Amino acid sequence: MTASPALSTIPYVRNIRSAGITIYDPIEIGDPDLWIPTPDLERLLDEGLRGISLSGLPLRTRSKVAKEHVCRVLGYPVPASFLKSQPRFPGQFFDTYVQKSNNLQVWNEELSPTRRYVLVRLSSEDIVTRVKVVTGDMLAELDTTGTLTQKYQARCIPGAAAAELIAPEDTELLRPLIGPDVGRQHGDVPVSYPAARALIPIAAVYSRLSCLIESAFDDIGYDQERNRGAALHRMVCTALGYASYQDDGQFPDIRHQLLEVKLQTSPTIDLGLVLPSSTAPLDVPKIAGRQIRHCDVRYAIFYARTDGKRVTLTHLFLTTGEAFFTRFPQFQGKVLNKKLQIPLPGDFFG
Repeated sequence: MTASPALSTIPYVRNIRSAGITIYDPIEIGDPDLWIPTPDLERLLDEGLRGISLSGLPLRTRSKVAKEHVCRVLGYPVPASFLKSQPRFPGQFFDTYVQKSNNLQVWNEELSPTRRYVLVRLSSEDIVTRVKVVTGDMLAELDTTGTLTQKYQARCIPGAAAAELIAPEDTELLRPLIGPDVGRQHGDVPVSYPAARALIPIAAVYSRLSCLIESAFDDIGYDQERNRGAALHRMVCTALGYASYQDDGQFPDIRHQLLEVKLQTSPTIDLGLVLPSSTAPLDVPKIAGRQIRHCDVRYAIFYARTDGKRVTLTHLFLTTGEAFFTRFPQFQGKVLNKKLQIPLPGDFFG
């Protein structure tokens, strides 16, 4: 089995220049030559923009100059003027925000679940120090104010069985890409892009993760939810045979296996802005010419109890996004907000 790299070595910038396309020319999500997946987009922009000075520029000019630099870094020609399109970079489906504070303001539109948001961090001297790229769905998870209420939710009520395999097979689209359940190869990491024959069957994932039931970990730290999630992800990586734990904050958590991991200590499952059953394309490179969708993702939902000191895993549910709502009823209704202000965590930019 050939390991897929965590970050691709595909020469996206050279390909874009050679194609002679502009930021307004559409690119199919997952295009192996021209679409830049989010982890690679972040790497390219972080490396290319760090150290650039935007000092002395008025706010509107600063935003325009930042977008010009983004074009150059990605291999696009700089347009004479930027159209008022939504998003501003339609070809790669992202917007840019220059951030000198941790208060992200999204004006006059709702968060788009799959749109990418390029957040450019400035120092007090207006020097670019870090670039992060997140999706609208990821931004929704950061909202702790309650102002963003366009979130989907479902209900998880454990039954008599400690483990339930809700979808005994992977989706029809994914099945031809599934390989045997063999040990992880050298170079395989959890955040690698998924590859044909490197994906193990959902039944094998279930078998490996079922052994985690009744396992426990310390419930400590100032950010309990984040620390709980990290502890569980580490255990899942080990159970699946990875030599190391990695989590870059992108969806799904274990990208190499198209596996999203959720920890529940209450019945309400927060789903963000994208339904698991969505047939929208997932932001990963095509596999053997097939565009992976959100509904092809596998969901491992662990129910747990905590006494405030230790978290103990009591139940496991494993399903595809396609079959998600056959077990977990969706809450109906959602509320929309026009003006969004999202406080970014203090360690968001690292």
